[in-house]
Amino acid sequence: MRTFLLTFFIAITICGYTQTSHLFIINKDSSGFELTRKGASVLAALPLKCLDQEYPNKTSHTSTSDSDHVLTPKQIHPAFFGCFDWHSCVHGHWMMIRLLKKFPDLPEAAAIRNAINNTITAGNILTEVKYFEAPMANAWERTYGWAWLLKLDEELSTWNDEDGKRWHAALQPLTQKIIARWMNFLPKQTYPNRTGVHPNTAFGLVFAFDYAKTVKDSAFEKAIIFYSKKLYGNDKNVPASWEPDGSDFLSPALEEIDLMRRVLPKNTFMKWFNSFISPAALKHLTKLPIISDRTDYQIVHLDGLCFSRSWCMKGLANVLPASSPYKKMLLKSAIQHLSAALPEVVSGNYGGEHWLASFAVYALLQ
Repeated sequence: MRTFLLTFFIAITICGYTQTSHLFIINKDSSGFELTRKGASVLAALPLKCLDQEYPNKTSHTSTSDSDHVLTPKQIHPAFFGCFDWHSCVHGHWMMIRLLKKFPDLPEAAAIRNAINNTITAGNILTEVKYFEAPMANAWERTYGWAWLLKLDEELSTWNDEDGKRWHAALQPLTQKIIARWMNFLPKQTYPNRTGVHPNTAFGLVFAFDYAKTVKDSAFEKAIIFYSKKLYGNDKNVPASWEPDGSDFLSPALEEIDLMRRVLPKNTFMKWFNSFISPAALKHLTKLPIISDRTDYQIVHLDGLCFSRSWCMKGLANVLPASSPYKKMLLKSAIQHLSAALPEVVSGNYGGEHWLASFAVYALLQ
């Protein structure tokens, strides 16, 4: 399968993004990149394979006693113990549910439902909530894991499906715990985190904002808007030429743009955008990252950067006026970044396979 995908993507790069395959379709005008049912099946198999794979595992657990130091990942996190780490398991759940909604007849549908029936249960979620209440867990998974949990709940909240309704109900204690944790944190966040990895503030607030809008949580939405403007409203001349860092899977500059286009009125956003990033800096971000070793769990992050850049560029292009000189460049670059990274989702290396499919699906189906 990997050989087929790689051959396909080399072909479409040479032919100007006009060809199709059984897995993905690129519009002839390069304005979009569509996932097919076959492609969804290939991607769905990846988190399904690791959802109950307990090891290897990076728990990021802080022990406070002998008794909690010796707990296994599944004992600590009975709902989200697989796929190497908690947040990857959470967004693996999100991805499979997103694909079920898009492709109800997915060949893996029954297996996905059976797997999630064993993970998202009322009892398992209450154990997850208890972990968040531990004395030293205030900052645990802040804010990347928080963001993906809300993205998972957002997906379930809009699904008219009996399994989905049951999972959504079971998830609510954890969802409300994370919202309360976030609302408590926002007034204390004096400075944003501008890294290209998990703690990036803008990425987390994007997902939190989308969640709040979808479920109509006006208090949460207003808080996100207020603090986003406070943290980023005066930013100018972003040093995008410094990107990427060696382990980035997010672009600090593009994530900030992705947030501000949501929270600012369009005219205000355009004024902010033109002061925030120069044409040369934006063009720099269209250059594909070089991934030297995909077996390295940090370097392979750069494949994820391709996907996150892609969705940010597409989102930005969609709000720019038709006359903007950036629009065509961004749409072309969004597809180039997708095409470069998609073959590597099924590379056979667990460092990428345990999480990259979620980034691919979000880029394709947002």
